[in-house]
Amino acid sequence: MCGIVAYIGNKEAYPILIEGLQRLEYRGYDSAGIALLSSSITLVKKKGKVSELVDHAEQLNGHFKQTVGVGHTRWATHGAPNDVNAHPHLSGDGKIAVVHNGIIENYSVIKKALIEKGHVFTSETDTEVLAHFIEEVKNENKLGLEEAVRAVLNKVVGAYAIVVLDIDEPNKIVGARMSSPLVMGIGDDEYFLASDASPIIKYTNKVVYLNEGEVVSITHDQDYQIRTLDNKVQSPTISELDLKLEEIEKGGYPHYMLKEIFQQPQTIAESMGGRINSYEGWAVLGGMNQNLTRIANSARIVLTACGTSWHAALIAEYLFEDLARIPAEVEYASEFRYRNPIVTPNDLIIALSQSGETADTLAAIKLAKEKGALVYGIVNAIGSSIARETDSGSYIHGGPEIGVASTKAFTGQVTVIALMALYLAKVRGTLEESHYRQLLASLESVPSKVGKVLGKDDQIKYIASKIQNASNALYLGRGYNFPVALEGALKLKEISYIHAEGYPAAEMKHGPIALIDENMPVVVIATNKSAYEKIVSNIQEVKARKGLVIAVVTEGDQAIKDLADYIIEIPEIEEPFTPLLSVIPLQLLAYHIAVLRDCNVDQPRNLAKSVTVE
Repeated sequence: MCGIVAYIGNKEAYPILIEGLQRLEYRGYDSAGIALLSSSITLVKKKGKVSELVDHAEQLNGHFKQTVGVGHTRWATHGAPNDVNAHPHLSGDGKIAVVHNGIIENYSVIKKALIEKGHVFTSETDTEVLAHFIEEVKNENKLGLEEAVRAVLNKVVGAYAIVVLDIDEPNKIVGARMSSPLVMGIGDDEYFLASDASPIIKYTNKVVYLNEGEVVSITHDQDYQIRTLDNKVQSPTISELDLKLEEIEKGGYPHYMLKEIFQQPQTIAESMGGRINSYEGWAVLGGMNQNLTRIANSARIVLTACGTSWHAALIAEYLFEDLARIPAEVEYASEFRYRNPIVTPNDLIIALSQSGETADTLAAIKLAKEKGALVYGIVNAIGSSIARETDSGSYIHGGPEIGVASTKAFTGQVTVIALMALYLAKVRGTLEESHYRQLLASLESVPSKVGKVLGKDDQIKYIASKIQNASNALYLGRGYNFPVALEGALKLKEISYIHAEGYPAAEMKHGPIALIDENMPVVVIATNKSAYEKIVSNIQEVKARKGLVIAVVTEGDQAIKDLADYIIEIPEIEEPFTPLLSVIPLQLLAYHIAVLRDCNVDQPRNLAKSVTVE
């Protein structure tokens, strides 16, 4: 969950590393640091955000001219966020610097053995153990840096992306990955290593995605070489990034999250691009075609995900069962991987992840493949680990999502799942042709209707001002909109730090109703035609207990307007696709409440964007 950037070339490394860390800060912002290499290692690190690292570096009055270096922005796992635990970490002799994303599970055993050999540690981190271990193996066996790194990594257990510098080889950087992402950028007489492409795209669009268990050694004047942990030379594939620099800038918005909310008419349209045509009457996902018969005849669909992606998976359960008539269930990836699940070759496993690097979801995929199931990935990040690990899949084409609280990735995932369900419904013959075409046309209308909902931003901001001081909130929904209630509550928790819970509306009477009073905002997604009278009844129950009701309703709804304290109207749409509209006001509501409470919207406390550790 940390961000790594490294550079070797002809330019000064310091400004490239700092800019790279600023682009990677969404991956972790507890502390940051850099190590610059020449005949010695210049180490600068500081608790807090990258801006505090820059201030600290300026106070040192250093003009950093080195052309080799590595930077790191941290989300703490082992050890508290402080200056000492910040990366990079040095070996005992001060010759080796290491940055690391991941967790070394057997670090305590290694640390104990190194202490017995006289090593002294200053931090609480597993990463410092790596630095000392590389030093010990290198010196004891008289190895070069790359050989020492490979030898060490063959003895450690866990997840890692690492980059290593060594004073004894000042014109080299060594990187490696296992269950954590690392990408190499190839420029003109310069090379980059980073956790993702955002620090690289300004300088080159040519990249190599390192595979599991690969070690890359980059020497500025002698090119690069990639080997496996067992020393087999690899022939890497050079990919071209489909990414523009402006996509990772704020574009005039005060926060990335607001930009990404307002991008959704475009990103949803791009998720559907070339995949649907209501006039001709088809919806197709190319990633399904290779295994279409097996997918269509699946005995069961199991969706596995974490966080916001898990909420998208819950909507998928409704879509697959309602439209395609295939049994579906949803699993938290973190539970699925540990509970000895029953998985057969007749099952389809669908993994959802924005980053494509979520550690628990990756582990769930591997477990499902071992049991013979077909695994399908739905991710945003092109070239990510899940995209490469799955049997087939589809990208959501949402573009970079920088805000930690996911917005456009959620609607992109739901859009792709809707296309998948419609495609399967056609193949399986589970919908009447007229109804099928009606659903196609409705789905195609989503981008323009999302634009209409975004036009209510000022109204939603006003509502936010009325509830910004709440301590708790309740979100209620039924059917397709129950997962939207969960997602709305999560957004509020993530960025405003207000405790919120999402419930099926009918479950309110089974406990949560005890919490309702005049200080409790209750957000009700009330667009369902199939259970409209029931939702009206739920709202009346809240009002009878003096709860403050904010209702998301279909345009023209008068009955709920007369009951609720505030309403937010969305355009009418076929019920299976209401989540794509009803979630937008909840994203905006959470955003405006967080801004009014002076919270850090893009970098909420204790969170990071890509959860690459357990």
